[in-house]
Amino acid sequence: MRVIAGEAKGRRLRTAPSKKVRPSGDRLKEALFATLGAGIERKTVLDLFAGSGALGIEALSRGAAHATFVESYHEAASMIRANLQATGLEDRATVVRSTVEQFLSSPTSRPFDVVFMDPPYATGVPSRLLDAMASGGLVHGDSLVVVEMSSRTEKGLLPSRYRLADERRYGDSTLLYLKVAQ
Repeated sequence: MRVIAGEAKGRRLRTAPSKKVRPSGDRLKEALFATLGAGIERKTVLDLFAGSGALGIEALSRGAAHATFVESYHEAASMIRANLQATGLEDRATVVRSTVEQFLSSPTSRPFDVVFMDPPYATGVPSRLLDAMASGGLVHGDSLVVVEMSSRTEKGLLPSRYRLADERRYGDSTLLYLKVAQ
């Protein structure tokens, strides 16, 4: 796995050797960031279920202002810190070792512009977490939430606070692009 574009282009990213982490592949990352384009520049990013940190690190490399990584697994959180140091992007990043539920229930000082959410595939769309983000003020009217899920899982009903802006399938993975309903 590597950083695809930007200031850290070509740098290798390590991942924790565990079944607890399922990193987003380079092909999926490439497709995701092609869709986002320059829309990631100067944005604040939240990477939930961060794993190796690949999505948030790619965003930083492409010009995001700051990224917050949330990961509960100790080895993965350590790997994110190592990957940030190896790419030279640690000065614009915060790594939070916490469950997503705990993080979403704690107060934050600002909403995020872009949220990457890559929960375990068996969960489908984590509606209660999306609701918690909206009610906790972590997203605003212009925020984009990208949920990665298994293409085999039904997305079901989205929380009323969001609308589906786009949906794209890449092999075993589907990306849902959600906007906050206004």
